[in-house]
Amino acid sequence: MADLSIIDVSKSFSGRHVLENLSLSVSDAEFVSIVGPSGSGKSTLFHLIGGLLEPDSGDIYLDGKRVNGKRGAISYMPQSPSLLPWRTVLENVMLGGELLGEKNREEAISMMAKAGLSGYEEAYPDQLSGGMKQRAAFIRSMLSPQPLMCLDEPFSALDEFTRLDMQQWLLSMWEEHRRSILFVTHNIEEALFLSDRIIVLSSGPAQVKADFTIPFPRPRKESVVLSQDFLEWKKTIYQELRVMT
Repeated sequence: MADLSIIDVSKSFSGRHVLENLSLSVSDAEFVSIVGPSGSGKSTLFHLIGGLLEPDSGDIYLDGKRVNGKRGAISYMPQSPSLLPWRTVLENVMLGGELLGEKNREEAISMMAKAGLSGYEEAYPDQLSGGMKQRAAFIRSMLSPQPLMCLDEPFSALDEFTRLDMQQWLLSMWEEHRRSILFVTHNIEEALFLSDRIIVLSSGPAQVKADFTIPFPRPRKESVVLSQDFLEWKKTIYQELRVMT
């Protein structure tokens, strides 16, 4: 299980308020996306959840346990794949579990096969395409034992077609494993296609401006992005962001 609760969290840097009394939640096996203007504190929020920073005030709970300032409670995937160049792809995807003393070689090979990475187990990261590197980084996050995954714009550097392919692949993997995911993106369509809920943050200091439950049934089909309902939802969320600029 992975239930995340963020309660009245505030954070400042050198007198500049980044987050102010921010509260949000992610339920077990829920896919929640965060969108907001640039500089609205989305990455700071991830650093707080991951224990790299401590809030000035407020509390962060994971499965009912207070995790303020505690590292190792989440699995984190940044914008860049951050694969270690001196380790093979298989060694890279096993890294999260390895750091916690868990050996998961057979599961790693199985997940690599499902991700279209069979035959690349002994390859090195510089032999992979951008999309393949992102798949490997995501598998590493999936194989880490932490129940909550925080994904920080993982597809932002990919071209449009690769990005769409990765979104569909991510959904297929999530449907199979149902981990709790908190996903940061600037792309409204991406958030709509992937998410159960979308949280809109205000400009700094960030607070939750809106929290939308997305009604599209699962499993999601690519055709949903061409529907009138999808376009109306995109307009609604765009307007929430537009009034802040």
